[in-house]
Amino acid sequence: MPAEPSSVSVLQRVELCDTDVTGHYHHSTVIRWVESAEQTLLHRLGLDHLPVMPRVNYTASYRRRLWRHEVVETLLRVERLGRTSLSYEFEVRSGEDGPCVDGSLTVVKVAPFTGEPLVWEHEERELLLRSGNQEGDFLRPGAQLVPADGDPSTLPMPRPAGDHWGIGFG
Repeated sequence: MPAEPSSVSVLQRVELCDTDVTGHYHHSTVIRWVESAEQTLLHRLGLDHLPVMPRVNYTASYRRRLWRHEVVETLLRVERLGRTSLSYEFEVRSGEDGPCVDGSLTVVKVAPFTGEPLVWEHEERELLLRSGNQEGDFLRPGAQLVPADGDPSTLPMPRPAGDHWGIGFG
């Protein structure tokens, strides 16, 4: 295994429902993109069996507006793994002008019914801290359509008509 923390990159499009009255993305859209990247990362690591982990800290610095139909890339990386907590760093980018948004998200592993904090198991720690960059999504041009870990439900549906990304317009 690589000796670097796990990370992933996921593409999204700014849709009409993501914008506010000014015409650019609403601040709350970013947490959805970050959580989507988190779920992709956990799936790629084989950790999607983990219970929902409460969010205990979220910070974001908004650096540039994003407009409807822009394709954005959310980069998520494990920053720190505590005894029961997990902290991510993230960036949302569009184009080459640096991050549009950057920040961090901290979650805590808890027991599903009691909410009691759970200690990370050794195997989970290894996967999160040493797996390196993971395959993100199937929206990238030329991406190989292979199920993740043999799971056919991870194959994408046929691409709709749309732009060169194959995402379509919302």
